Amino acid sequence: MSEVLLDVRNLKTSFFTAEGEVKSVDGISYYVNKGETIAIVGESGCGKSVSQMSVLQLIQMPPGKVLDGQVIFKGKDLLKYNPKSKEMRSIRGSGISMIFQEPMTSLNPVLTIGEQLCDIITTHSDLTKKEAWLKGIEALVSVGISEPKTRMRSYPFEMSGGMRQRVMIAAAIACGSELIIADEPTTALDVTTQAQVMDLLLDLVKKYNKSLIIITHNLGLVTRYAERVYVMYAGRIIESGTTEQILTHPEHPYTKGLLNSVPKLEDDKNQDLIPIKGMPPVLSNLPPSCAFMPRCPFPCSKCTSNGKPALKNVGQEHYVACYLVGE
Repeated sequence: MSEVLLDVRNLKTSFFTAEGEVKSVDGISYYVNKGETIAIVGESGCGKSVSQMSVLQLIQMPPGKVLDGQVIFKGKDLLKYNPKSKEMRSIRGSGISMIFQEPMTSLNPVLTIGEQLCDIITTHSDLTKKEAWLKGIEALVSVGISEPKTRMRSYPFEMSGGMRQRVMIAAAIACGSELIIADEPTTALDVTTQAQVMDLLLDLVKKYNKSLIIITHNLGLVTRYAERVYVMYAGRIIESGTTEQILTHPEHPYTKGLLNSVPKLEDDKNQDLIPIKGMPPVLSNLPPSCAFMPRCPFPCSKCTSNGKPALKNVGQEHYVACYLVGE
């Protein structure tokens, strides 16, 4: 049996605005085993990033608030800690690290790379500044940055996007975090650099036996790197399963739409892409029924009269929230 490292149960996070309550995360549950890589997939605005920010209690309050749920990390419920408490601050960085979407805005532009790495390392360890500096150099070496001693004295703007992303990965592993959350780790990178960064991240995860959550809308990342996939739509998980199950036997119309919209090498080059019609719903005005129904090619009477469909098991580790499944 695999050891569960992170177990999220019925997590709910909302933002209270002038337009009303925005239900960004509406009762999601998932888990990550030790040494496992999972992916959370969905369109922009579906709640992927907010769900992970909620895990680390990084939601700006107000207007945001975690309303319900449990986040069990190594047997302890993180939501019982005050967001600014010593316990929660120790979890961030040394227990769970997050690689944010845009490294240029995540790194402080007026501090050198070395200063920022040393600050992270000394915060989560008993090392002296000199020892932390040497450990920072080791971290840069581990992520393949050339001339690490020189780069420690560089500022973020003096580095390329790919190198800044490598620095973020170095910061994530420098303190020995057991779980790394990578939020769109290849955003704004060219295709070659994307592959290099992801291969590096996966090599480090395997080398140090860490767990990894990849947040992405890029299904190409899912097929190559993740062991299990959670598909999100309008703040809810609408399908989950192994990568093979999701790619070869998708059950939810939304998951099928995501896969159909990805061009394939064997497709006719003159063939048009197949988009998902319509737009995602406004999270401050969600219907009481299935949120995907207005865009669904197969709506039925149950979709409007039976409320939001719950996840049901359709196979080993394969769950789908759709009334059409099995009919």
